[in-house]
Amino acid sequence: MRLSDNDYTELDVRLAEHDAFLKSRYPGERPGRQPVHTVYIPADRLDDFRSWGSVALDAMRNFPWDADDIRAKLASEPIEDLRVDFEDGYGVRSDDEEDEAVRRAVKTLRAGPVPPFLGIRIKSLEAATRRRALRTLDLFLDSYQDTVEITLPKVSGTDQVTAMVTLCEKLEKAYGLAAGTLTFEIQVELPSAILAADGTATVARLITAAGGRCTGLHYGTYDYSAAAGVAAAYQSMEHPAADYAKAVMQAAAAQTGVRLSDGSTNILPVGTDEEIQAAWALHHRLVRRSLERGFYQGWDLHPAQLPTRYAATYAFFRDGRDAAVGRLHRYLSRQESGIADEPATARALAGYLLRGLDCGALTDAGLPRSDLQKLA
Repeated sequence: MRLSDNDYTELDVRLAEHDAFLKSRYPGERPGRQPVHTVYIPADRLDDFRSWGSVALDAMRNFPWDADDIRAKLASEPIEDLRVDFEDGYGVRSDDEEDEAVRRAVKTLRAGPVPPFLGIRIKSLEAATRRRALRTLDLFLDSYQDTVEITLPKVSGTDQVTAMVTLCEKLEKAYGLAAGTLTFEIQVELPSAILAADGTATVARLITAAGGRCTGLHYGTYDYSAAAGVAAAYQSMEHPAADYAKAVMQAAAAQTGVRLSDGSTNILPVGTDEEIQAAWALHHRLVRRSLERGFYQGWDLHPAQLPTRYAATYAFFRDGRDAAVGRLHRYLSRQESGIADEPATARALAGYLLRGLDCGALTDAGLPRSDLQKLA
């Protein structure tokens, strides 16, 4: 052997800064449950959110659904992640009107049970809506300081993200919240959030600029498609422009702890029986497509989309359950098989089974949850 202890130490010193960067920038998957969807409800219609489960169940009654587990989910936890929307879904109102909508929304949330995940979507930090966005967030936090996620829409560059970080710091100090309490999701709704003018991947810089406060990247199907010049009839979660944007998002977010969410389909299951079934078939296929591509969350726009959200999600995890359990058992017992799984794949298998448990698709993952958490 020709290397001395000094050689080892020299290399440690040389790579120390990069080691620290890797640890902070790529900490790995965020632990804990990720919701399977987000429901955006305009602030002035927030009273409706507690009826979504019953509306979804009513939508199923006229059709031959063999899905007691889906009905149970809709009865107990129809919405996993709720956003009180003050942006596109709410629109532009007078300051007095939006102030009152904030107060009513807080009163509604305080009146009873809320979904396990909850947040508020403010207006963008673009010049035209910036002051209103800040006022709404400040007023909301003045009355509701429980754990909430902030959704920041139409982000186009790092300056908006660093401004949001500063805003969060100021609000934490003002309301006596612990440092780091306020976090936010970035909505990717503009091509400039994917590809910068200099040809670099903007979205990777957005994550870095957030300084650990960014928890998710949410793809905005229709804003992004329109900005990219896609004709309205062809705007879709599966358009090549959408797939490109989401592939860049996925690469930028990998191992950072920032979670991904796909967008929505605006083809709603309403109208004639044929129209409802066609919309359900489309939604079911698109949800499954997103799951197969590593997007475990999406947006739902209507209560009648919930049955197919859970049907597609449950089928995804149940279809692969036995194979995943078998591969993990063989990996842990070092048995030879036709698939040469490595530690990274074992982590992915464990994460897959944990997601199935979290959303209710699986009741038995073949291994104790504690063992899966250690592997993941």
